[in-house]
Amino acid sequence: MEKIFRIFSKEYRNINSAAILMGAFTLLSQVLALFRDRSIAHYIGPSAGLDAYYAAFRLPDLIFISIASLASITALLPFISAKMDGEKVTPESKQFFSHILTVFLILLIGVSLIIFIFMPEFASLIAPGFAPALKAKFVLLSRIMLLSPILMGLSNLFGTVTQLFRKFFIYSLSPVLYNVGIIIGVIFLYPIFGIEGLAIGVALGAFFHVAIQAITSFKEGFTFRLSWPGDFAEIKRVVLVSIPRTLGLAFNNISLIVIVALASFLQSGSISIFNFSFNLQSVPLNIIGISYAVAAFPTLVKSVTSGNSSEFKQYLASSARAIVFWSLPVTFLFIVLRAQIVRVILGSGSFSWNDTRLVAAGLAIFATSVLAQGMTALLSRAYYAHGETKRPVVINLICSALIIVLSFAFTYAFKALPAFADFLTSILKVSDIPGTEVLMLPLAYAVGTILNFILHWIYVKRDFMQSEPFISRTFWQSFAASLLLGVGSYISLNILSPIFGTVTFVGVFLQGFISGVFGILVAIAVLYLLKNQELAELWLALKTKFWRSKVLVPQQEEL
Repeated sequence: MEKIFRIFSKEYRNINSAAILMGAFTLLSQVLALFRDRSIAHYIGPSAGLDAYYAAFRLPDLIFISIASLASITALLPFISAKMDGEKVTPESKQFFSHILTVFLILLIGVSLIIFIFMPEFASLIAPGFAPALKAKFVLLSRIMLLSPILMGLSNLFGTVTQLFRKFFIYSLSPVLYNVGIIIGVIFLYPIFGIEGLAIGVALGAFFHVAIQAITSFKEGFTFRLSWPGDFAEIKRVVLVSIPRTLGLAFNNISLIVIVALASFLQSGSISIFNFSFNLQSVPLNIIGISYAVAAFPTLVKSVTSGNSSEFKQYLASSARAIVFWSLPVTFLFIVLRAQIVRVILGSGSFSWNDTRLVAAGLAIFATSVLAQGMTALLSRAYYAHGETKRPVVINLICSALIIVLSFAFTYAFKALPAFADFLTSILKVSDIPGTEVLMLPLAYAVGTILNFILHWIYVKRDFMQSEPFISRTFWQSFAASLLLGVGSYISLNILSPIFGTVTFVGVFLQGFISGVFGILVAIAVLYLLKNQELAELWLALKTKFWRSKVLVPQQEEL
């Protein structure tokens, strides 16, 4: 047990080691999230009721992002630790913590009550295409889910203590328990209460999330009591530090709200199709892009505060190259093996073959932006490390607005220009099934996030890297290896498909798994011949026992 707990408290040695270890724990949470989605797909499948369930997340998500994230862990930690006596909890630190909790708890409850009362009016904004009965269902589900931002907001605050005392096991266990609550809702509550059981499961998961963090916080001495602050100066400073990140998340959430509103006019099940494909593409994004961005940030901040610009450039470049190195192969794998991935993960029960093909097509489109999303997460932190928040906020605002505009433009073009629709559906091999107009929404999101990355990359090159080598060599090496990975996987898939067939789970899994492994081996061989630096660093990280590194866990960004 001592060895197990030592894993969560050792200081990390380098960015690669920390990111790989964090990625492993993120993977554990993502696997459970995939099981959650498989359960939903199996018992319910894309449908009007599931559309209402996914749409019901949007307002609680916006409340959580707009209010709870204003007291982010990264902003709170310096304030609380400055009031402590080393590792010892002081009355001053406890009082400050109670002030923060009181203010944000009252704010979260107050806003949630207002939204609860006016939910029918909001239904016409978020799901205008729903029939009256489905709108009523949306209102009920949203009202149940309003418990989530309150509980998750509290958990976000208690998470500051668990991170402060390096209880990384507890912190990383919280999202696992959150998914357990949703799975309970799917398997046990859905048969009793119908789709409302899923919303109850979300609230239950949020309760699990906050309970384990609150218990740890109390154990460490940070007991909570309602305490209204006499001076809001420090709370204002905490909020000001968090505003840039909050605005970036809010802009993205608003673009998703518009996408859901637009999808509500499309074929029944369209919102479900979009969410299933979005959740699948989030797995590699969280494991790769977010892991490296979070792991790099403390080092980038340290380099800036110490005035060591060469170290800043070195860590930024190495992290960027690592994201490129991992993301490009995943992109090609997801595009080539999209049907096998979706069928193995989601394909059972109420999830039909047409559902599989539509979600697979959406996944292929989203996959083209996995690299862009991961790089944006890193490059925006380069500005945050310098205390320059205006640039990433403006870029995020512009690109979120672009996603909204493109969602309408692409959907209109798909209906008005048959040649455009035929071209896209034939490439994605979905021309013979209904409901393909939903694919314009992932396309709009992907184009907007790719532009976001390009703008970030241009400005980071100009402001920080100048003539320094960045990602060009790694990009072309990884692109060449990934292209051959895709070709190898595609050839293997065509050879194995007649052998294993597409009827049984085992057959679909084996053809996808073997083709993927073959493609990866081809990519490794190409990278080895090209003497790729990242491949050598990966081998070194594995040899230096990366599991002894300190665990870095990203914050919860949405429900």
